[in-house]
Amino acid sequence: MRSLLLYLSRHKALRRWMETSPLAWKLASRFVAGRTLEDALRVSRRLNAEGIWVTLDDLGENVTSLEEAAACRDVYLGTLQALAREKLQANVSIKLTQFGLDISEQACRDNVEQLAALAKQTDNFVRIDMESSAYTDRTLALAGELFDRCGSVGTVIQAYLYRSEKDVEMLCRKRMRVRLCKGAYLEPPEAAFPRKADVDRNFIRLMEILFDRGNYPAIATHDEALIGKAREMAGARGLSPRQFEFQMLYGIRRDIQMRLVQEGYRLRLYVPFGGAWYPYFMRRLAERPANILFLLKNLVRR
Repeated sequence: MRSLLLYLSRHKALRRWMETSPLAWKLASRFVAGRTLEDALRVSRRLNAEGIWVTLDDLGENVTSLEEAAACRDVYLGTLQALAREKLQANVSIKLTQFGLDISEQACRDNVEQLAALAKQTDNFVRIDMESSAYTDRTLALAGELFDRCGSVGTVIQAYLYRSEKDVEMLCRKRMRVRLCKGAYLEPPEAAFPRKADVDRNFIRLMEILFDRGNYPAIATHDEALIGKAREMAGARGLSPRQFEFQMLYGIRRDIQMRLVQEGYRLRLYVPFGGAWYPYFMRRLAERPANILFLLKNLVRR
């Protein structure tokens, strides 16, 4: 099921239909804050009022022109300006392919550097998301370069990749902030652990490194066992709930979210918005196919 959903996430004709279908949007709106920045800001205000922090993501990836990349950059510049104006507890998450990485690495670097400079100026932060393993080296190289220049940049490590322990060690030495997640792309067996048990084991190993040597790690998971393990590790090391944060996805496991907040942990939700929501939506279903049944039940209730 997971492989099928990830295959469908790349199906162009299905994507065109889904992103214009009112019924499909009704399903996707469980995971997507809305189509506009104002929709995302409205959700962010509500979440902040509940004690939950936010990272905003204007959905899209693999743009086909530098004009599209520049338009994406401008949306994010406007987003950072709005966050500063409204004084929200929120930062932004970006994908380098949305900023033109497939077309021109230099143009991509220039676009993201404008964003990182504004984040530094407004005392904010840019999280450079990790995409498939085909982009890992370029993502880490550009993130590291911008971190050295601006300091307002962090990145993401995916626990299902064999290489991730080495990458985490390197990022800890640089003191760059890391979000640790399991990974949501369909990867070849030579690049990634194929079994969930092995991914979970590696996730725990990478958490140990981040709690020992990392700079304000972000533990991104909905897995209650891994959340419990993170709490146990942090407690054993004498870390306060303010020295790291949990991260989860908007619309998934609100019961766990509220429990973490009530227990005094920092929680940040990944809040996506925009019209290009289909690939993101399908990857969320692939991460936990039980979400399909949940969404259908939710639709019937409405």
